[in-house]
Amino acid sequence: MSDLAGKRIALLEARMSGELANLIRRHGGEPVSAPAVREVTREAGAEVVAFIDSLINRSATVIVLQTGVGVSGLLAEADKLGRKDELLAALKTLTIVCRGPKPTAVLSRHGLQPTLNAQSPFTTTELLAALSQLDLAGQTVAVLHYGERNQALAEALTSRGAQPQELVLYEWELPADTEPLKAIIGEIVAGQVDAVAFTSQVQARHLFQIAAELGREDDLRSALNAKTIVASVGPTCTAALHKLGVAPQVEPENPKMGAMVVALSQYFTR
Repeated sequence: MSDLAGKRIALLEARMSGELANLIRRHGGEPVSAPAVREVTREAGAEVVAFIDSLINRSATVIVLQTGVGVSGLLAEADKLGRKDELLAALKTLTIVCRGPKPTAVLSRHGLQPTLNAQSPFTTTELLAALSQLDLAGQTVAVLHYGERNQALAEALTSRGAQPQELVLYEWELPADTEPLKAIIGEIVAGQVDAVAFTSQVQARHLFQIAAELGREDDLRSALNAKTIVASVGPTCTAALHKLGVAPQVEPENPKMGAMVVALSQYFTR
């Protein structure tokens, strides 16, 4: 396939940068990597022990799992405490609500299945729709967040009379080396990049954070709206871009990296 025909595509992905770059190359494009995020594991403390205790002791009746990384991290922490088997046994008795296929995949590797799963495109809106099937009034709901607290989810649970017990196991931070990000901002502003592929909303926020530090925030926004095609993996990412003043031209129906690359290729073909 050569539908990207040598187009230079900026990739801000870190964790799956190789896979995304290979997808771009398969379509004939030239990937330019500038990771915008790193996942930093928080130091485990009393809150992790309390969270695991609440699950094992069944004081929490429902658990909401938002990412595969989070589920893997929780099981790893339980393993360090020598309580992984206890936790897995407890999860079999709880109502498990997953936000999409990634946490579900981690569960399945341990012989578990979610009680409820959010539908595509797997945003907080769909997660809340899945939770609407449960009577949560007076219930303790364990919430395993992603790289930051999902405030909208916590507030929605509280408004329904639930008592959220929240845990953030890892945080989204800027990469230790921000020089590639600075360089890609310069190339975007200079019109040397054909498209930018955003696979998470935090990538967009971090890109503009670095641009602001360089005094080039307005230049970046103008370039992304006039010179460079912007591809967003899904609605959560698109909403973040709109908030930053950028309107993506490409968003796939299915919020996955492969579908985004196909949609971007089709955009250039048209």
